[in-house]
Amino acid sequence: MMPGLRIGLTIALVVAGFGLTLWVFYPGVMTYDARFLYEDIGRHTLGDWQSPVMGVLWGLVDPIAPGSGSIFLVTVAIYWLAFGTLALALLRRSLPRALSILFLALMPPASILVGVIWRDILFAGLWLLAAALCFLVAERRGPLRLTAQAIALALIALGVLLRQNAVIAAPLLAAYAIWPTRFEWKRTALFYLPAALAFYLLIPGVYYGMLGAQRQHPLQSILVYDLGGITHFAEENQFPLAWNPEEAKLLTSGCYRPTEWNVYWSYGPCRFVMERLEAEKLFGSAALPEAWIRAVARHPIAYLQHRLSFFGNFIGGENVTLWPWNLDKPGQLMFQDRPAFAALVSGHDALKPTPLFRSGTWLATSLILAFFAWPRRKGPAGTFMLCVCGSAAIYMLTFLPVGVASDFRYAYWAVLATFAGVVMIRA
Repeated sequence: MMPGLRIGLTIALVVAGFGLTLWVFYPGVMTYDARFLYEDIGRHTLGDWQSPVMGVLWGLVDPIAPGSGSIFLVTVAIYWLAFGTLALALLRRSLPRALSILFLALMPPASILVGVIWRDILFAGLWLLAAALCFLVAERRGPLRLTAQAIALALIALGVLLRQNAVIAAPLLAAYAIWPTRFEWKRTALFYLPAALAFYLLIPGVYYGMLGAQRQHPLQSILVYDLGGITHFAEENQFPLAWNPEEAKLLTSGCYRPTEWNVYWSYGPCRFVMERLEAEKLFGSAALPEAWIRAVARHPIAYLQHRLSFFGNFIGGENVTLWPWNLDKPGQLMFQDRPAFAALVSGHDALKPTPLFRSGTWLATSLILAFFAWPRRKGPAGTFMLCVCGSAAIYMLTFLPVGVASDFRYAYWAVLATFAGVVMIRA
């Protein structure tokens, strides 16, 4: 097939995939997190519980299709632009390889979650687009390559601003953006810590310096969850508060779940924890970090039990996957008049018990692909595999010390990275 026809076919398939996603999902499935953020946009307030950068971006594009539709269009456009860019890059190697990455873009679980309004979906799309741009220009020289690399670094930084724990994984992807043809471990090791520090400093500089976001202390949710976990496993109260006998018994034997920290905050019989912490102005104060340090120092085994229990559930449990519910009509599914969406939900329900919807599957495949990429690290395809899949594995591992919820969406970057890495095996 003539080169022009191959490029035209690839672009046509990308446009068709974009249109299919709109047909199934438009204007996107609104989630609780997204609803809270959108309400803040309407009040012209920015907080740091959800990314204020996501709020600014959503506010900028909202006139396009007010509500979920605007940010949905951005997310889906980035998703298909990322896969399309990677397909165009693979065309230089073979048409079947280019078509295979577009086929994977239509496969679950990536295609099943792409229409849900979560910053994790946008974050993963941005990072895949960054990597795809660099792979497209890896063997070129001059202004085009430099421009693509600059855009890629900006996309990686934007991803960090959407997901703060991505700061640890970002340097490996940034190293790929700068040196996309060959991976040198010594060079990357020297680059890693300064890059991580730069990404770390970027967060408060943008959140509070540029955007003036209100401090809502989201990081202290980790401390609350850890104190609850240590209390459970040590069977001794670790919170900087005294509780009545019934509350104390609940904290040691009835509250803790290795799934999420919300049991201390928004539902169940243990909401009294956050109610007291907020009423006595301890949440957001230095009292919680001090209590956390004492608890970990006194009960390191209990802390490890809690963290390993959480992470074990995160990678192996049947956790929240697709969110199909209509927030405006409790108990009803979204898009009940759309057979395509109903079919997607049915497919999701059938696949949910399988390894496709276990986060550990994607952590393992990312690690395996990075391992097999190591001998090929001196070429563009091997470097791509190593850095993309390696960053996905590192990102997922950050949930071991800092995770407070075990939703499958937190593995979404690993899903996209695995899809992209698989097509590079013989590229």
